[in-house]
Amino acid sequence: MSDDPQRSPEDVRREIEQTREELADTAAALAEKADVKARAKERVDEVKSDVRGKVDEVRDTVTGKADALKGRVGGDSSSAPDGSGGAAAAASSAQDAATDAAQTVRTQIYRKPVPAAVTAALLGFALGYFIARR
Repeated sequence: MSDDPQRSPEDVRREIEQTREELADTAAALAEKADVKARAKERVDEVKSDVRGKVDEVRDTVTGKADALKGRVGGDSSSAPDGSGGAAAAASSAQDAATDAAQTVRTQIYRKPVPAAVTAALLGFALGYFIARR
């Protein structure tokens, strides 16, 4: 507000209306920030989405490695006359694929530990639930 003595009543009304709008916007922003329940729900939804993405990513990686392994096992067993060389190569390939998959999971856990912890907790809960039902 200016201290101009020449202000008309209409100028003062406009200034008051503008101040009210700014105050309403500020109050709305503060109310949104103070809504802890909504903030927590948004964060939970974020974490769920991250976990789903990581699970899909790991599943795709493992599926890809398994498909590659199946392709290698099919080709290697035909090259060995008695099949034993192919079995050894398949075992080696399986070990390599498992090591690669474990390394991928380890890398994902180090990059985003919170979603990994949530996933581990959910898997642990599910495993305990199914074991208890037996």
